[in-house]
Amino acid sequence: MLSTNLREQSSIMARILHLVDCLLVVGYLSALVYWYRVPWSEYYTKLVIISFVLCLISFQSFQLYRSWRGWKFYTEFLIILKAWGAVVGLVLFYFFIFKSSEGYSRVVFMLWSTTTPILLFFIHLGARKILRSIRRRGRNIRRAVIAGAGDLGKNLVKELDTIPWAGIEIMGFFDDKVADEPELTAMGKPVLGEINMLPEYLQINDIDYVYIALPMRAERKIFSILRECRSLGARIILVPDLYVFGLHHAEIQSLGKMLVLNFNPHTEWKRGFDVLFSLFVLLLSLPLTLIISILIKLEDGGSIIYRHKRITAAGKEFDCLKFRTMRVGAEKELKGLLQKNSAMKEEWEQTYKLKNDPRITRIGRILRRTSLDEFPQFFNVLKGDMSVVGARPIVGGELQDFYKESAGRYCSMKPGITGPWQVGKRSNIEDYQERVNLDDWYILNYSLWTDVKIIIRTVYIMFRRNGAY
Repeated sequence: MLSTNLREQSSIMARILHLVDCLLVVGYLSALVYWYRVPWSEYYTKLVIISFVLCLISFQSFQLYRSWRGWKFYTEFLIILKAWGAVVGLVLFYFFIFKSSEGYSRVVFMLWSTTTPILLFFIHLGARKILRSIRRRGRNIRRAVIAGAGDLGKNLVKELDTIPWAGIEIMGFFDDKVADEPELTAMGKPVLGEINMLPEYLQINDIDYVYIALPMRAERKIFSILRECRSLGARIILVPDLYVFGLHHAEIQSLGKMLVLNFNPHTEWKRGFDVLFSLFVLLLSLPLTLIISILIKLEDGGSIIYRHKRITAAGKEFDCLKFRTMRVGAEKELKGLLQKNSAMKEEWEQTYKLKNDPRITRIGRILRRTSLDEFPQFFNVLKGDMSVVGARPIVGGELQDFYKESAGRYCSMKPGITGPWQVGKRSNIEDYQERVNLDDWYILNYSLWTDVKIIIRTVYIMFRRNGAY
């Protein structure tokens, strides 16, 4: 419970820092306008609003609020420069399109655009100092294990000992050579078991990071860890002895003086897009949402929203929201239906769906045909459990039974309200492996432009009402 609370606090701190950064940008602009006695006009009001929105998106998109444990200061400063450069570039584009540059003081704009990243860096520097102080006192700690008790793993422990401000506590090693090793005992880091025991350990214990410190020739063991452990709640990071392993969206990062490969794809740009897009859709569809809610309630008096457990990033479960499209007590009816009808049972085991499901209500059938039943999932997006575009949201049984070697890739990202499966054959796909292949394709090829194209095609298919049931 303590570890969970610390994670939540860390996430809240990142959100607060994000808001502080955006307010600093517009506050500093306002202060410069006042300092240079420039008359305030609607031009500056528009610039304040535009800058605030651009900072919200750009700072998140450039991963400015990732975990910076073990990273050097200059790396964060370079990211700030990139994020701020994007904001300034878009503001200049706005000036050009609307021919409004004459309404602003050039001195104010030059000072604002050149000195803001320095102010942002000092804010982040202060936040880092506070976090480092907290971690040195044993709080805000992340727990980790190391797969590989050789020289590479031992060097990782020694390196972490030199940077206590990173707040990473090594619980022990997993290695196939489980004989007692005096050096490890002296360091106070036990060998917890063989590598094949790691998944079981992660299921029982609350671990944040798994560092793979195996030689590159042990590729089977490395892939085994990636396949079996990425869905168990911990982030998987490779500490390579050869700096080549460009698979699974790997990203080279620094941990003190050492280089590591992070196998968790950075999708922060998606988060900014998801939040803005979801808010827009929810506000635009509010009247329709109220009408649908009333119709569902009038049909049988049951609940409006249906909650179902699905899998999100790192293999964690969440309550996926939908408008209820089935009769009250439909889940209890399913077992009886499958027992009486062998064809239905076979269809359910293949697709986890029934094409002619007798439990669906009249309004429910319309909602499914138009995909309007999925609109409440935009609240899941705002909460951070889903993305607008992504792989299909699936249940734990599907992950275990059908994804197998693809389970690790699936659990590296959040599922989506729509995706390549939605704009393809949708529910008409009979071969489940084809669904898995579509999810794999998206995870390995996602981009902003791909997401935009999928959203456009989804809207077109919704109006055609093709393939959903």
